[in-house]
Amino acid sequence: MKNEPVYRIQSVDHALHLATVLAQEGPLRLSEAAERLGVARSTAHRLLAMLVYRDFAEQDEDRRYVAGPVLRAAQAPEPQADLRRVALPRLRALTERLDETSNLVVVVGDRARFVASVECDRVLRVGEREGRVLPAHLASGARAVLATLAEAEIRALYDTPDSPVADVDRLLRELRRIRRQRFALNDQQTEAGVSAIGAAVPGDVRAGVSVALPTARYRRDRLPEWAAEVTATAERIGADLAGR
Repeated sequence: MKNEPVYRIQSVDHALHLATVLAQEGPLRLSEAAERLGVARSTAHRLLAMLVYRDFAEQDEDRRYVAGPVLRAAQAPEPQADLRRVALPRLRALTERLDETSNLVVVVGDRARFVASVECDRVLRVGEREGRVLPAHLASGARAVLATLAEAEIRALYDTPDSPVADVDRLLRELRRIRRQRFALNDQQTEAGVSAIGAAVPGDVRAGVSVALPTARYRRDRLPEWAAEVTATAERIGADLAGR
């Protein structure tokens, strides 16, 4: 688990956020960058200009910003812009119904990447997770995605000398249960005081939806309601993607 630095430098955080978006989602226009960060266009322009100067970004012929040589050398881009665009309206609706923070995660290998978050308006709430990377076998939305994979693939991922999973057979049993009930629960496994319920998006995308809330508000008697809402949202996103 990674904790946010006590003295976070906002400009650095914004620049790294933009670099992550370019690496994971592909081209980005200036107006889109400003909207993603919630800053003025002039601020976004200065951040992107610095990324270009340091070769983390460059502009294409349409004046869109794309991953630069540094990012391309580190990892090939994994465009997720369409998935995020389709999912965001569904996440906003989920947050409005449950009044808790909702997330979209994509599973890449044994990692869960948060590609979209919609915060609720409560004073005590789980903050947005966009750009964060967590272990897939712990994050609720990613656990639900792992439950859709063949057991041989799970063993190939986790039955290794340096595996973060001590007992792969136990993980497989947990994934079978998640597959039967169609949702996964993360009860403070990635962050103390935070609980989350996740479900896999149907189709050929390895993506999941989750709703995260302070553990102080978690109630077991409401779990079926939350699970039904998250599962329905994941299914709607899958249907929207199939319709495109």
